[in-house]
Amino acid sequence: MSYITKEELLEKIFHDDFEHLKKKKLRMTRLRVPGKEICLAHVMNPSESCIYENLGLHIGVHEGEDHTGESIGLMRFTPWEAVVVAADIALKSADIEIGFMDRFCGSLIITGGLSQVQTAVEEVVRFFHDDLHFNTCEIHKN
Repeated sequence: MSYITKEELLEKIFHDDFEHLKKKKLRMTRLRVPGKEICLAHVMNPSESCIYENLGLHIGVHEGEDHTGESIGLMRFTPWEAVVVAADIALKSADIEIGFMDRFCGSLIITGGLSQVQTAVEEVVRFFHDDLHFNTCEIHKN
């Protein structure tokens, strides 16, 4: 991977106008335009309790619970608010629990038995693809 300097970037963006812009204060703004997609769908069956602890699945509403041996489903959505619909679909399709849901960045973590988590993730991806016409990724299993 090659990197370019800020000056090289500005020159590529502004072409001929770059000479006129030199020595002037410029403000660059980055923005993200979310599409309709599921960009991560992953099912894993970890055996180490540190994974659950690092994901924060042992604090908050889950304080004192031991999730060791449970499977974890990870999903990421844009637009971010779609995570609320995904959580609803997941809960209605399988016997799982919501481990974490963030409607401000589109992350959803579910926990439960391996077959239940797989069923929930598959149904969420199917619903978003078939009914809501989202771009979806493949479901990865580990």
